[in-house]
Amino acid sequence: MARRAAGGPGVKGARRPELRLPALERFEGGGLEPDGDYDGLEFLEADFAGQDGGGARFMDCALTGCALDEARLSRVRVLDSVLAGVRGVGTDLAEATLRDVEVTEARLGGAQLHGAVLERVLVHGGKLDFLNLRSARLKDVVFEGCVLVEPDFGGARLERVEFVDCALKGADLSGATLKDVDLRGAASLEIARGVDRLSGAVISTSQLLDLAPVLAGELGIRVEG
Repeated sequence: MARRAAGGPGVKGARRPELRLPALERFEGGGLEPDGDYDGLEFLEADFAGQDGGGARFMDCALTGCALDEARLSRVRVLDSVLAGVRGVGTDLAEATLRDVEVTEARLGGAQLHGAVLERVLVHGGKLDFLNLRSARLKDVVFEGCVLVEPDFGGARLERVEFVDCALKGADLSGATLKDVDLRGAASLEIARGVDRLSGAVISTSQLLDLAPVLAGELGIRVEG
């Protein structure tokens, strides 16, 4: 189940996930396994630092307060699940699939999500530094009340993506394709590269004024007092 956000004139709102997790069984395993199959489990304060769970599937799961430092989770599938308070540096989620997922109060640094697919995902609260989403596909994704420091959307495809009450600092949109991307709700909007890729996005008048120097530079316009 998913609900459609309000959106606004000229832009389609993102569909947010609506999760109803079943009664979960506490995970008692010693660690993650490559290509593991995890269904209906609660991972509470688990330490997965440095572990290899590449290709694993998480279905109807809750990961709460887990440590993911240097965890190798490439090509994982996270479906109908909640990630609450996860933390880590250098987590490898390359080519992962996240569908109908809520990520709340995460604190991640240098997470690798290049080539990943995110669909009906809500990222609420927390701080994500140097998030690598190069060549990723984001559809029906909402970033809400979080801080994104130098996120890399290079070559990514964003469709029905919303930024609500969040700080977007030093974003790289080089080569990105945007469709129905709503940036008006961003508390701060800083684009370091790729401002020319904003076609397909909606911004506010005040944001346009803030971006004017970057736009002028991109267009080769010299502005003098």
